[in-house]
Amino acid sequence: MASDRWKVFLDTNIFVAGLFSRTGASAAILDLAEAEEILAVISEQILEEVYRVLEIKFPHLLPTFRILIKNLAPLLIENPTRTLAKEALAIIHPNDAPILVAAKMAKVDYLVTLNTKHFHTAKARNFLSTPIVTPAEFLEVFRTFWEKAE
Repeated sequence: MASDRWKVFLDTNIFVAGLFSRTGASAAILDLAEAEEILAVISEQILEEVYRVLEIKFPHLLPTFRILIKNLAPLLIENPTRTLAKEALAIIHPNDAPILVAAKMAKVDYLVTLNTKHFHTAKARNFLSTPIVTPAEFLEVFRTFWEKAE
C-alpha cells in the first residue's frame, strides 16, 4: 500500500450513488480507490449505513457492494465515542456528527459527500480543517493535481 496516496473519507451516499450509477462521479471515485490511486477511509458507521440502505432500497446491489469492499480494502476507522462526537453536535446534524469526527480522527486529506446541506457549511469546514467536497469537486482537484504532476 503506497503511503503517498490521498486518504479520502467516503460518506455513505458515495457508495450508494456509485453502486447505483456506474457512470457518475461517485463511481469514478470508487474506481480510483479500487485501483489504489486513493486510499478509501470509512468508519464503522458508514459501513453499517451502506449495508442498511442497500438492504432496504437496493438489495440487488448487496453482492456487488460486498465485492467492492473486499477489493477496496478501505481503512476502517472505529466510530468515535459519544464524548468525541458530542463536540460536533453543535456544528452538524446529530446523525452526521460521528462521521465528521471520524474523518477528523483519521486525519484524511478530503471528505467526499453528496450531503451538501449538512457538511458543506462554514462550521463543518472549520471543524475538520480538511476540504469537504462533492464527488465532482474531488475529481476536479484530483485531475488538476495529476495534470500538474505530469
